[in-house]
Amino acid sequence: MGRSVTRRAFAGLCGLAATAITATAIAPTPAMAQAEYQWTFQTSETAGEPQFKLKEKWAENVKKMSGGRIEITILPIGAVVPHNQTLDAVGAGILQGHLTDPSYFSGKDPAFGMIGNLVGAWGDPLEFVEFLKHGGGEEIYAKLVEPYGLHLIGGAATGVEALVSSKPIRTVDDLKGLKVRAPEGMVYDIFTKAGATPVNLPGSEVYTSLEKGVIDAADYTVFATNHAQGMHEFANYPSYPGFHSAPMIDISINKQLWDSLSEDLQAILDTSIDAFAFDTLFELKKLDLAAVEEANADPNIEIIDLPAEERAKFRNIAREEWKTWADKNEITAEYYEAVTEFLTSRGLM
Repeated sequence: MGRSVTRRAFAGLCGLAATAITATAIAPTPAMAQAEYQWTFQTSETAGEPQFKLKEKWAENVKKMSGGRIEITILPIGAVVPHNQTLDAVGAGILQGHLTDPSYFSGKDPAFGMIGNLVGAWGDPLEFVEFLKHGGGEEIYAKLVEPYGLHLIGGAATGVEALVSSKPIRTVDDLKGLKVRAPEGMVYDIFTKAGATPVNLPGSEVYTSLEKGVIDAADYTVFATNHAQGMHEFANYPSYPGFHSAPMIDISINKQLWDSLSEDLQAILDTSIDAFAFDTLFELKKLDLAAVEEANADPNIEIIDLPAEERAKFRNIAREEWKTWADKNEITAEYYEAVTEFLTSRGLM
Protein backbone atom coordinates (compact mmCIF):
# COMPACT_ATOMS: atom_id res chain seq x y z
CA MET A 1 0.00 0.00 0.00
CA GLY A 2 2.95 2.36 -0.38
CA ARG A 3 6.21 3.07 1.39
CA SER A 4 6.31 2.46 5.10
CA VAL A 5 7.55 5.13 7.45
CA THR A 6 9.37 4.20 10.64
CA ARG A 7 8.15 5.53 13.95
CA ARG A 8 11.40 7.45 14.34
CA ALA A 9 11.07 9.02 10.91
CA PHE A 10 7.44 9.89 11.56
CA ALA A 11 8.36 11.42 14.90
CA GLY A 12 11.00 13.47 13.16
CA LEU A 13 8.46 14.68 10.68
CA CYS A 14 6.15 15.64 13.53
CA GLY A 15 8.92 17.87 14.84
CA LEU A 16 8.58 19.84 11.64
CA ALA A 17 4.85 20.32 12.11
CA ALA A 18 4.97 24.02 12.77
CA THR A 19 7.02 24.56 9.63
CA ALA A 20 4.71 22.33 7.59
CA ILE A 21 1.57 24.10 8.76
CA THR A 22 3.12 27.37 7.70
CA ALA A 23 3.65 26.02 4.21
CA THR A 24 1.39 28.96 3.57
CA ALA A 25 4.33 31.24 4.14
CA ILE A 26 7.40 29.43 2.82
CA ALA A 27 9.88 31.34 0.74
CA PRO A 28 8.59 31.63 -2.82
CA THR A 29 10.32 29.97 -5.74
CA PRO A 30 9.84 30.76 -9.41
CA ALA A 31 7.38 27.84 -9.71
CA MET A 32 5.12 29.21 -6.98
CA ALA A 33 5.91 32.90 -6.98
CA GLN A 34 2.27 33.89 -7.47
CA ALA A 35 0.89 31.47 -4.89
CA GLU A 36 -0.06 32.82 -1.49
CA TYR A 37 -0.51 29.25 -0.20
CA GLN A 38 1.16 26.05 -1.31
CA TRP A 39 -0.09 22.82 0.20
CA THR A 40 0.42 19.07 -0.11
CA PHE A 41 -2.54 16.67 0.03
CA GLN A 42 -2.03 12.88 -0.01
CA THR A 43 -4.59 10.53 -1.56
CA SER A 44 -5.45 6.84 -1.21
CA GLU A 45 -4.77 5.99 -4.87
CA THR A 46 -1.68 5.32 -6.94
CA ALA A 47 -0.74 7.91 -9.54
CA GLY A 48 -2.55 7.30 -12.81
CA GLU A 49 -5.73 5.79 -11.37
CA PRO A 50 -8.94 7.53 -12.52
CA GLN A 51 -9.69 8.82 -9.02
CA PHE A 52 -6.16 10.19 -8.64
CA LYS A 53 -6.54 12.14 -11.88
CA LEU A 54 -9.88 13.53 -10.69
CA LYS A 55 -8.24 14.73 -7.48
CA GLU A 56 -5.51 16.43 -9.49
CA LYS A 57 -8.25 18.12 -11.51
CA TRP A 58 -9.82 19.34 -8.24
CA ALA A 59 -6.50 20.93 -7.25
CA GLU A 60 -6.30 22.65 -10.64
CA ASN A 61 -9.83 24.00 -10.18
CA VAL A 62 -8.97 25.38 -6.73
CA LYS A 63 -6.01 27.20 -8.23
CA LYS A 64 -8.20 28.73 -10.94
CA MET A 65 -11.02 29.64 -8.56
CA SER A 66 -8.60 31.29 -6.14
CA GLY A 67 -6.88 33.26 -8.87
CA GLY A 68 -3.64 31.39 -8.26
CA ARG A 69 -3.59 32.15 -4.53
CA ILE A 70 -3.81 28.44 -3.59
CA GLU A 71 -1.65 25.74 -5.17
CA ILE A 72 -2.23 22.14 -4.05
CA THR A 73 0.11 19.29 -4.91
CA ILE A 74 -1.69 15.92 -5.00
CA LEU A 75 0.47 12.99 -3.94
CA PRO A 76 -0.26 9.25 -4.35
CA ILE A 77 -0.79 6.75 -1.58
CA GLY A 78 2.22 6.29 0.67
CA ALA A 79 4.15 9.23 -0.78
CA VAL A 80 4.76 10.88 2.60
CA VAL A 81 3.17 8.54 5.17
CA PRO A 82 1.35 5.19 4.95
CA HIS A 83 -2.32 5.27 3.96
CA ASN A 84 -3.51 4.77 7.54
CA GLN A 85 -1.40 7.61 8.98
CA THR A 86 -2.66 10.60 6.99
CA LEU A 87 -5.11 11.51 9.76
CA ASP A 88 -2.21 12.05 12.18
CA ALA A 89 -0.03 13.65 9.51
CA VAL A 90 -2.64 16.26 8.62
CA GLY A 91 -3.37 17.00 12.26
CA ALA A 92 0.36 17.47 12.90
CA GLY A 93 0.81 19.67 9.83
CA ILE A 94 3.14 17.23 8.04
CA LEU A 95 0.53 17.19 5.29
CA GLN A 96 -1.80 20.11 4.82
CA GLY A 97 -4.67 17.81 3.86
CA HIS A 98 -5.81 14.47 2.49
CA LEU A 99 -8.40 13.01 0.13
CA THR A 100 -8.94 9.48 1.40
CA ASP A 101 -11.19 6.67 2.61
CA PRO A 102 -11.96 7.17 6.33
CA SER A 103 -12.17 3.39 6.82
CA TYR A 104 -8.38 3.35 7.10
CA PHE A 105 -8.70 4.97 10.53
CA SER A 106 -11.12 2.42 12.03
CA GLY A 107 -8.48 1.43 14.55
CA LYS A 108 -8.71 4.90 16.10
CA ASP A 109 -12.50 5.01 16.29
CA PRO A 110 -15.11 2.57 14.89
CA ALA A 111 -17.01 5.60 13.58
CA PHE A 112 -14.39 5.99 10.84
CA GLY A 113 -15.19 2.49 9.56
CA MET A 114 -18.93 2.96 9.84
CA ILE A 115 -19.02 6.34 8.08
CA GLY A 116 -16.29 5.43 5.62
CA ASN A 117 -18.20 2.48 4.21
CA LEU A 118 -21.67 1.72 5.55
CA VAL A 119 -22.13 -1.61 3.82
CA GLY A 120 -25.50 -2.18 2.20
CA ALA A 121 -26.73 1.38 2.53
CA TRP A 122 -26.29 2.86 -0.92
CA GLY A 123 -27.59 1.50 -4.22
CA ASP A 124 -26.49 4.65 -6.01
CA PRO A 125 -23.62 6.94 -4.95
CA LEU A 126 -25.90 9.92 -5.54
CA GLU A 127 -27.95 8.71 -2.56
CA PHE A 128 -24.83 8.82 -0.42
CA VAL A 129 -23.82 12.29 -1.64
CA GLU A 130 -27.34 13.54 -0.95
CA PHE A 131 -27.11 12.17 2.58
CA LEU A 132 -23.70 13.75 3.12
CA LYS A 133 -24.83 17.16 1.89
CA HIS A 134 -28.46 17.25 3.05
CA GLY A 135 -28.95 14.39 5.52
CA GLY A 136 -26.47 15.39 8.20
CA GLY A 137 -23.60 13.14 7.13
CA GLU A 138 -20.98 15.85 6.74
CA GLU A 139 -21.89 17.51 10.02
CA ILE A 140 -21.45 14.24 11.91
CA TYR A 141 -18.16 13.43 10.24
CA ALA A 142 -16.85 16.95 10.88
CA LYS A 143 -17.38 16.39 14.61
CA LEU A 144 -15.47 13.12 14.37
CA VAL A 145 -12.31 14.58 12.79
CA GLU A 146 -12.10 17.90 14.64
CA PRO A 147 -10.48 16.45 17.81
CA TYR A 148 -7.69 15.12 15.57
CA GLY A 149 -6.87 18.64 14.40
CA LEU A 150 -8.67 18.42 11.05
CA HIS A 151 -11.43 20.40 9.39
CA LEU A 152 -13.67 18.58 6.93
CA ILE A 153 -13.91 20.69 3.79
CA GLY A 154 -16.44 18.24 2.40
CA GLY A 155 -17.27 14.66 1.51
CA ALA A 156 -17.68 12.79 -1.75
CA ALA A 157 -18.25 9.19 -2.81
CA THR A 158 -16.72 6.70 -5.17
CA GLY A 159 -18.88 4.58 -7.42
CA VAL A 160 -20.83 1.73 -5.88
CA GLU A 161 -18.59 -1.34 -5.87
CA ALA A 162 -19.78 -4.31 -7.94
CA LEU A 163 -19.55 -7.95 -6.91
CA VAL A 164 -18.00 -10.37 -9.36
CA SER A 165 -19.36 -13.91 -9.07
CA SER A 166 -19.02 -17.29 -10.76
CA LYS A 167 -22.61 -18.03 -9.72
CA PRO A 168 -25.66 -15.87 -10.43
CA ILE A 169 -26.83 -13.66 -7.54
CA ARG A 170 -30.43 -12.77 -8.43
CA THR A 171 -31.76 -12.66 -4.87
CA VAL A 172 -30.32 -12.25 -1.39
CA ASP A 173 -31.00 -15.97 -0.85
CA ASP A 174 -28.47 -16.73 -3.59
CA LEU A 175 -25.74 -15.49 -1.23
CA LYS A 176 -26.33 -18.47 1.06
CA GLY A 177 -23.28 -20.74 1.08
CA LEU A 178 -21.45 -18.53 -1.44
CA LYS A 179 -17.73 -18.21 -0.73
CA VAL A 180 -17.27 -14.44 -0.95
CA ARG A 181 -13.94 -12.67 -0.60
CA ALA A 182 -14.49 -9.88 1.94
CA PRO A 183 -12.18 -7.89 4.22
CA GLU A 184 -12.54 -8.16 7.97
CA GLY A 185 -14.97 -5.83 9.70
CA MET A 186 -18.48 -4.70 8.88
CA VAL A 187 -18.63 -6.09 5.33
CA TYR A 188 -17.43 -9.53 6.52
CA ASP A 189 -20.05 -9.66 9.28
CA ILE A 190 -22.89 -8.52 7.01
CA PHE A 191 -22.17 -11.13 4.36
CA THR A 192 -22.16 -13.71 7.16
CA LYS A 193 -25.59 -12.51 8.33
CA ALA A 194 -26.84 -12.81 4.73
CA GLY A 195 -25.82 -16.49 4.69
CA ALA A 196 -22.61 -16.24 2.68
CA THR A 197 -19.28 -17.73 3.71
CA PRO A 198 -16.81 -14.83 3.72
CA VAL A 199 -13.14 -15.50 3.00
CA ASN A 200 -10.59 -12.91 4.10
CA LEU A 201 -8.09 -12.47 1.27
CA PRO A 202 -5.94 -9.52 0.18
CA GLY A 203 -6.99 -7.80 -3.02
CA SER A 204 -3.86 -9.09 -4.76
CA GLU A 205 -5.18 -12.67 -4.47
CA VAL A 206 -8.71 -12.10 -5.81
CA TYR A 207 -7.94 -12.93 -9.44
CA THR A 208 -6.07 -16.18 -8.77
CA SER A 209 -8.57 -17.24 -6.09
CA LEU A 210 -11.46 -16.87 -8.55
CA GLU A 211 -9.44 -18.73 -11.17
CA LYS A 212 -8.74 -21.65 -8.82
CA GLY A 213 -12.23 -21.75 -7.32
CA VAL A 214 -11.04 -20.86 -3.82
CA ILE A 215 -13.84 -18.27 -3.80
CA ASP A 216 -17.09 -18.01 -5.75
CA ALA A 217 -17.40 -14.23 -5.64
CA ALA A 218 -15.51 -11.16 -4.52
CA ASP A 219 -16.14 -7.81 -2.89
CA TYR A 220 -13.35 -5.93 -4.64
CA THR A 221 -13.96 -2.63 -6.44
CA VAL A 222 -16.03 -0.85 -9.11
CA PHE A 223 -17.25 -2.57 -12.27
CA ALA A 224 -14.82 -0.85 -14.65
CA THR A 225 -11.77 -1.87 -12.62
CA ASN A 226 -13.02 -5.43 -12.15
CA HIS A 227 -13.59 -5.74 -15.88
CA ALA A 228 -10.26 -4.19 -16.84
CA GLN A 229 -8.48 -6.71 -14.61
CA GLY A 230 -10.24 -9.64 -16.27
CA MET A 231 -12.20 -10.82 -13.22
CA HIS A 232 -15.17 -11.76 -15.40
CA GLU A 233 -13.13 -14.45 -17.13
CA PHE A 234 -13.71 -16.63 -14.08
CA ALA A 235 -16.65 -14.78 -12.48
CA ASN A 236 -19.01 -14.18 -15.38
CA TYR A 237 -22.04 -13.06 -13.34
CA PRO A 238 -21.03 -9.53 -12.24
CA SER A 239 -23.49 -7.25 -10.49
CA TYR A 240 -24.25 -3.81 -11.87
CA PRO A 241 -25.17 -1.43 -10.46
CA GLY A 242 -23.60 -2.66 -7.25
CA PHE A 243 -25.62 -2.91 -4.05
CA HIS A 244 -23.28 -3.50 -1.14
CA SER A 245 -20.48 -0.95 -0.89
CA ALA A 246 -19.88 2.75 -1.68
CA PRO A 247 -16.86 4.21 0.16
CA MET A 248 -16.70 7.84 1.25
CA ILE A 249 -13.97 10.25 0.16
CA ASP A 250 -12.92 12.52 3.04
CA ILE A 251 -11.44 15.84 1.90
CA SER A 252 -10.00 17.43 5.04
CA ILE A 253 -7.42 20.10 5.84
CA ASN A 254 -5.37 20.95 8.91
CA LYS A 255 -7.77 22.88 11.18
CA GLN A 256 -5.24 25.46 12.28
CA LEU A 257 -4.56 26.21 8.66
CA TRP A 258 -8.26 26.37 7.81
CA ASP A 259 -8.95 28.78 10.65
CA SER A 260 -6.23 31.09 9.35
CA LEU A 261 -7.82 31.43 5.90
CA SER A 262 -9.89 34.39 4.80
CA GLU A 263 -13.63 33.85 4.38
CA ASP A 264 -13.43 34.10 0.60
CA LEU A 265 -10.83 31.31 0.36
CA GLN A 266 -12.84 29.13 2.73
CA ALA A 267 -15.88 29.68 0.51
CA ILE A 268 -13.85 28.76 -2.59
CA LEU A 269 -12.72 25.50 -1.02
CA ASP A 270 -16.25 24.66 0.15
CA THR A 271 -17.64 25.25 -3.33
CA SER A 272 -14.86 23.32 -5.02
CA ILE A 273 -15.77 20.15 -3.10
CA ASP A 274 -19.35 20.18 -4.34
CA ALA A 275 -18.06 20.34 -7.91
CA PHE A 276 -15.52 17.59 -7.18
CA ALA A 277 -18.17 15.30 -5.66
CA PHE A 278 -20.38 15.37 -8.74
CA ASP A 279 -17.47 15.32 -11.19
CA THR A 280 -16.18 12.16 -9.50
CA LEU A 281 -19.56 10.42 -9.62
CA PHE A 282 -20.19 11.15 -13.26
CA GLU A 283 -16.67 10.43 -14.51
CA LEU A 284 -16.51 7.08 -12.70
CA LYS A 285 -19.99 6.23 -13.93
CA LYS A 286 -18.88 6.94 -17.48
CA LEU A 287 -16.01 4.46 -17.10
CA ASP A 288 -18.38 1.88 -15.62
CA LEU A 289 -20.89 2.29 -18.45
CA ALA A 290 -18.18 1.82 -21.08
CA ALA A 291 -17.07 -1.37 -19.34
CA VAL A 292 -20.68 -2.56 -19.06
CA GLU A 293 -21.17 -2.03 -22.80
CA GLU A 294 -18.07 -4.07 -23.50
CA ALA A 295 -19.18 -6.81 -21.12
CA ASN A 296 -22.67 -6.95 -22.65
CA ALA A 297 -21.08 -7.68 -26.00
CA ASP A 298 -19.51 -10.84 -24.55
CA PRO A 299 -22.01 -13.75 -24.68
CA ASN A 300 -20.17 -15.44 -21.81
CA ILE A 301 -20.93 -12.62 -19.38
CA GLU A 302 -24.32 -12.00 -17.78
CA ILE A 303 -24.64 -8.74 -15.84
CA ILE A 304 -27.22 -8.99 -13.04
CA ASP A 305 -29.04 -6.00 -11.52
CA LEU A 306 -30.41 -7.00 -8.12
CA PRO A 307 -34.12 -5.99 -7.96
CA ALA A 308 -35.12 -3.10 -5.70
CA GLU A 309 -36.98 -5.37 -3.27
CA GLU A 310 -33.88 -7.55 -2.89
CA ARG A 311 -31.69 -4.50 -2.32
CA ALA A 312 -34.05 -3.43 0.47
CA LYS A 313 -33.85 -6.94 1.94
CA PHE A 314 -30.05 -6.77 1.96
CA ARG A 315 -30.18 -3.33 3.62
CA ASN A 316 -32.40 -4.68 6.38
CA ILE A 317 -29.92 -7.50 7.02
CA ALA A 318 -27.10 -4.94 7.03
CA ARG A 319 -29.08 -2.75 9.42
CA GLU A 320 -28.76 -5.42 12.12
CA GLU A 321 -24.98 -5.02 11.95
CA TRP A 322 -25.25 -1.23 11.78
CA LYS A 323 -27.15 -1.36 15.07
CA THR A 324 -24.33 -3.37 16.62
CA TRP A 325 -21.88 -0.68 15.56
CA ALA A 326 -24.26 2.06 16.68
CA ASP A 327 -23.81 0.86 20.24
CA LYS A 328 -20.06 1.44 20.13
CA ASN A 329 -20.06 5.18 20.90
CA GLU A 330 -21.94 8.48 20.62
CA ILE A 331 -20.87 9.24 17.04
CA THR A 332 -21.77 5.79 15.69
CA ALA A 333 -25.16 6.05 17.40
CA GLU A 334 -25.82 9.48 15.89
CA TYR A 335 -24.76 8.30 12.44
CA TYR A 336 -26.97 5.22 12.66
CA GLU A 337 -30.02 7.31 13.53
CA ALA A 338 -29.35 9.82 10.75
CA VAL A 339 -28.79 7.16 8.07
CA THR A 340 -31.80 5.04 8.95
CA GLU A 341 -34.03 8.12 9.07
CA PHE A 342 -32.73 9.24 5.67
CA LEU A 343 -33.14 5.83 4.00
CA THR A 344 -36.61 5.35 5.46
CA SER A 345 -37.71 8.80 4.27
CA ARG A 346 -36.57 7.92 0.75
CA GLY A 347 -38.35 4.55 0.73
CA LEU A 348 -35.03 2.73 0.57
CA MET A 349 -35.48 0.68 3.73
